[in-house]
Order: sequence, then structure tokens, then C-alpha cells
Amino acid sequence: MHIQGLHIPEKIEWNKETLTPMYGQFTYQPFERTMARLIGNGLRRSLLSSLKGAAVTRLKIEGVLHEYSTIPGVLEDVAQLILQVKKLAIKMNSETPRKMSLHVVNPLSDMREITAGDIQTDADVEVLNKDLHLAYLDKHGRLDMEMDIEVGRGFILSDLHKIDMSRTDYYYKEELPIGVLVIDSNFNPVHKVAFEVIPAEQELSKLVMDVWTNGSITPQDAVAHAAKIFKDQLSVFTNFREEFEETEPRVDEEEEKRNEYLSMSVEELELSVRSNNCLKNANIRTVSELVQKTETDLLKTRNFGKKSLNEIKGLLSDMNLSLGMKLDEAPAEKPRGRRKKAAAA
Repeated sequence: MHIQGLHIPEKIEWNKETLTPMYGQFTYQPFERTMARLIGNGLRRSLLSSLKGAAVTRLKIEGVLHEYSTIPGVLEDVAQLILQVKKLAIKMNSETPRKMSLHVVNPLSDMREITAGDIQTDADVEVLNKDLHLAYLDKHGRLDMEMDIEVGRGFILSDLHKIDMSRTDYYYKEELPIGVLVIDSNFNPVHKVAFEVIPAEQELSKLVMDVWTNGSITPQDAVAHAAKIFKDQLSVFTNFREEFEETEPRVDEEEEKRNEYLSMSVEELELSVRSNNCLKNANIRTVSELVQKTETDLLKTRNFGKKSLNEIKGLLSDMNLSLGMKLDEAPAEKPRGRRKKAAAA
């Protein structure tokens, strides 16, 4: 494909032999000589800084007042324990803050290892690297710890967790209770990105990129989200025939279309009989009610499986909607009718 004489990449190929939930390599081609490196740099930076992820933001350890303390019966000091907590790979199915807890007692005379698998979570939180070492308990030792988890982007220093970022001044949030330790948080689900530009025929080139994640997102999804963010940041430059003042009505049109989708009944989604019956049994009547459910909520429904979940997620994606959304006010259900394909709307 050509635009004004420039080659536009036509295909992306993932190496299926090496593809895992935490690693993937893809090839994207053909590029003009300089464009492959330009796109590679931009996509790499987007992958490493723009994706949402979950991380521990603060914790409280029983009997500890500050991070320079030691814990009776625990081999590591508090600073070493915090370093290990920062390495936790966490997947959250909710945008609202959650808590995790760790309560371990060693009744034996031998030393006992504490791993991430000992952490207790609720249904919306999953610790992925359960083999991660956290600490060693001495004989008859005990460790009790509570952790707060939040969703964010990039790397956030502990001091910034204390500031209300919704204000223009440096206004600190409420005073923390004694013993609550605020820590640095790395929310990025992508650990590493590397790329190579390889010459091809006719002075063209191809981009080969390797992506490593913590398992909370697949490499394919990470690249897709990062590419969309990268594209959206440049979209304003492509509106050659529109004045900046004319962009506001477009937002209203998008909001109107979104509300129209939310007010639809689930019957209009043309789901499979099994998926439709499961939603009826869960008393989910409208798209507005559906998008406010998390994946965990739906999987708890009787006879509702992964196949139905993927079907629903695909249809919602066509409408620029997703599960786990927070809506201020649920739209009224509109009169029933058959919907057109969302992609054509």
C-alpha cells in the first residue's frame, strides 16, 4: 500500500513458536528506510511508559513503625522486604484500590521461606509470580502485613503517592496512620522492549520487536494498547480541514453514541443462546448493567465460561466499551430492536 509515494506496512506477524503469555516477538513490514526506526522508538516508549498496571502503593507491618526497622523473627529487615514487595506481578480486574494481606506463623524449629504464594487476595486480584521470595521466618517467627494495591501508569515515587494530583498546588492527602509505609510503585506491566531494523528488498526495511511482560497482559494486547495510545497522541495532526474549535462537537457525538450503546438491551447484542441465557439468569438486562460487571463477576454466573466471556468482550470492544467500567448514571433502556454491527456504526 502507498500513500503519496510512501510504503505503508501491510502485515504484522507474531512468532508463534516462541510466543508465551509473557514474551512475544513480531515482525512488521515493509517500511521506508527511516520509518521503521521511527515507529520502533515511538512504540517502545509507549510500551514502557503508557500502559496501565497494578502495584503495591503502601503497606503496614505489625510491630513496625518505619522502613529502617527490623522485624523480630524475620531474617530480612524492612527495607529488604519492601524491595521484594516491589517485584510482585499483580493482575487486577478492577480500577478501584484493593487490599492484600500476609499472615504467616512458623511453628517449626527450622527456618521457613515466605513467598508471594502466601499472600491472600480477593477475587479481583491475582498475584502472578507466586514463587517470588519475600522473606525467611526464623523458628517460631511471625509476619503480619497488609498491602494496598492501586492501578496506575509508569513509575511513581513514594512522595507522589502522598500528593493529591487532582489539585494544581502541592496539597497532601490525609495524614497517614502511624506505621503505614508508602513505597515507590512500578505500575508498568511491560518489563523490557527491544527492537531491530532489518534491511529488506528495494531499499525497504522491516521492524522486528521483542516484548517482555509480567504476565498481567499478553504481548499482543500490550502492543495493541500501546499502538492505540501512540496513534491517539498524533490524531490531532491529521485533521487538516478542521479548526481546533470544531473538535468539541465531535466529543459530544462520541458521548451520544456511547450512551446509545449503553442503553441497548443485551438481547440486541445478538449473543449466542448460552451467553444470552446466562445474562438473563444473572438479571443483566442492559449493556449499561453488563459493562459495570467485571470478568470475575460474570465467571461466577452459573454455566458462564471463557467462551461466553470472550464473545461478550469482543462485542463490547466493537462499541469501544469494556467490562469493569464505572458509570456515573446508568442510561435508560431504549425500545428494543435489532442492532446493526457496531463496527459499521
